[in-house]
Amino acid sequence: MYVENYPTSMDFVGECGKKFHVVKMKEENVEHSALPVRLVASLRRILRPMVRLLISRSMTFPFASNILREVYVDVAVDEFPVSGKAQSDSRVTLLTGVHRKDVKRLRQQEQRALRPPRAASLGSQLIARWTTLPEYLDESGAPRPLPRLASSSEAHSFESLVRSVNTDLRPRVVLDEWLRLGIAQIDEQDRVRLTVRAFIPRGGSDEMTYYFGRNLHDHVAAAVHNMLGEEPPFLERSVNYNNLNPAAVAELNQLAQRRGMEMLQELNARALHLQQEQSGQPEASHRFNFGLYLFSEDQAATSPEAGGGAPPRREESGE
Repeated sequence: MYVENYPTSMDFVGECGKKFHVVKMKEENVEHSALPVRLVASLRRILRPMVRLLISRSMTFPFASNILREVYVDVAVDEFPVSGKAQSDSRVTLLTGVHRKDVKRLRQQEQRALRPPRAASLGSQLIARWTTLPEYLDESGAPRPLPRLASSSEAHSFESLVRSVNTDLRPRVVLDEWLRLGIAQIDEQDRVRLTVRAFIPRGGSDEMTYYFGRNLHDHVAAAVHNMLGEEPPFLERSVNYNNLNPAAVAELNQLAQRRGMEMLQELNARALHLQQEQSGQPEASHRFNFGLYLFSEDQAATSPEAGGGAPPRREESGE
């Protein structure tokens, strides 16, 4: 069993059973000459699932290489400036290896910001309120059914919930989309019942594509922050076991999903409260993202190059 500092954070304490390894990546424990080789191996492993996605979406290598060229130039310009001097095209070429003519062209083209699709932003906000704010919860703390339409006899309805977040979009449009996606259903009393505890986009949708880019960016950005030794380090942990049968994996999967959702709901409630409390304050400009992921595979059917196989062999310690 391996409990890993995933592998970029520096402080983990945990009891792991009879036999365990605690893995910490520290610069003094790794030979300097071995770092590039290990980094290349890690890069190959990271890129395999990404390339699988690109090929499945008919995005060829020349297309991906053009995107990588653009990102190299953007990062060099934005994050590797020279103090007191303008960033020249020649220096960007020196840093990146991208031809100076391409650097000039890319620096002149317009950059488009990635914004969440309207449905994703609105859906996550609505569900966050419905599952968190006391006025939308029943005695047990579960989201209560809401009358579909606003009325004088009910203080809160699905219609008023939507209008509390967005006054431009008709509540019926939101409801029809939620009914189609299975996020909500209408009961015999014309009440809207929430059937999920989080906004989960359909596979391949614009909403899922947005979260795919945002969440993977944030995870990799946290790991790179820690790899570069920047302070303070971001929380990044994992629990990794091998030699398990499918039933054991299914049990752990169920436990992880249940406990993980409990943590996400607790953070959601607190974050929403703080956001409302600090609304309008000039310093309230920071973004917070905490995520969970889970992955399992049959290592007997997966080559080490594809991301499977055991971690590098280490001397055993502890009984």
